[in-house]
Amino acid sequence: MTTSREGASRPLRPGRPTRDRSAEQRGELAVAYPDDIDPDDEREPVWSPSIRALPIPGIRKMVNMAAEMDDVIHLSIGQPDFPMPEHVVEAHIQALRDGKTGYTMDAGLPQMLEAVAEYYSHRYDRPLEPENVLITTGATEAMYLAIAATAAPGRQFLIPDPTFPLYAPLIRMNGAEVKPIPTRAEHGHQIDPQEVIDNIGMRTFGIILNSPSNPTGTVYPRETIEAIVQEAAYRGVYVFSDEVYDHLLLDEMEYPSVLRCTSDLDHVMAVSSLSKTFSMAGLRIGWLISSQGAIKKLQRFHIFTTTVANTPAQWAGVAALKGGMACVDEMLEAYRQRRDRIVELVSKTPHLTSYRPQGAFYIFPSLPPNTDATNLATRMLKETGVCVVPGDAFGDSCPNSLRISYAASMDDIERAFERIIPWMEKQGF
Repeated sequence: MTTSREGASRPLRPGRPTRDRSAEQRGELAVAYPDDIDPDDEREPVWSPSIRALPIPGIRKMVNMAAEMDDVIHLSIGQPDFPMPEHVVEAHIQALRDGKTGYTMDAGLPQMLEAVAEYYSHRYDRPLEPENVLITTGATEAMYLAIAATAAPGRQFLIPDPTFPLYAPLIRMNGAEVKPIPTRAEHGHQIDPQEVIDNIGMRTFGIILNSPSNPTGTVYPRETIEAIVQEAAYRGVYVFSDEVYDHLLLDEMEYPSVLRCTSDLDHVMAVSSLSKTFSMAGLRIGWLISSQGAIKKLQRFHIFTTTVANTPAQWAGVAALKGGMACVDEMLEAYRQRRDRIVELVSKTPHLTSYRPQGAFYIFPSLPPNTDATNLATRMLKETGVCVVPGDAFGDSCPNSLRISYAASMDDIERAFERIIPWMEKQGF
């Protein structure tokens, strides 16, 4: 919105600047821009339309705003707050000391390829070879390769809404169409497999899944994954599964990866990484698992993006995957305690509708209908010093929701809600 000299508000046209007439009368050139548009894009037409159309992520807006403030409690960060396991740290250091800092093979360090294939073969009780694996610079590069290599004009991708804000911009910048499948807080943000199947049409090329979900913490049950994967295979539709939180399961369950639910790999691409499981987000090691034919194609694309993933970090990854899961179990127990407590606290907070997330380290409660969560989150940050992320950062179906991360200490969670609850009691909806 922009305000005239009389104080009346008028909407900005999406993606278009407006002229500041009062500034022009003072001999200045001033233009007002919507918050998600970079004014440099209008002044520098050298950039391609696809780059200029990329939004500024809502997560970064809140974090950047908080960076200008003091005494902020972050319930906004999507990375573990635990140290990297000691044996992984030592493996990383040893690789540096041993001079293992050169390029690896294009697909990845052979030992890392073998470790991923062996680990997931055992976990999902299906044969995987190193040739089914591509090591990437984090899960983000893996998803980028998978989407950018397949999205094209005339192709449509189905994605859950809300979901992680990486997929839709990548799909659109490569000329393809996004068709969102809304999920609902009253159903724990579970995706309805029949709704996904009913939305598969002649132009549907791919379905993107993210379970456990960022931002909702929802874990799709095996019957949901199987129904979608089997129908997609029958209809010739690819399934792209972002499984970066595959180990962060907070209830007793067997993780229903697409790799466990498909008879072959010809129409699936599964992505994961070390970032969340082993608290290694900054080391940027991820992977993509698919058919050997798909890996060969994506390997060529990978050469022209990052060439290879970080070599010493891959040696650390080998140690992580072969070193046992006791360190992960300790993190999970802490996440469970935090999850249970934050569900209680959200339930006690006026105007928030809670549910029980099963995975990752997020909860995505709803505010009353028609509430502008962006406005509320901004005011809450400025007035209480607690930073959360508004729902419209994750899709169009949830402008009245907030993503709250419990990748924070129990002390920070308690202190944050000591500020949030009395502040919310004063809000009128």
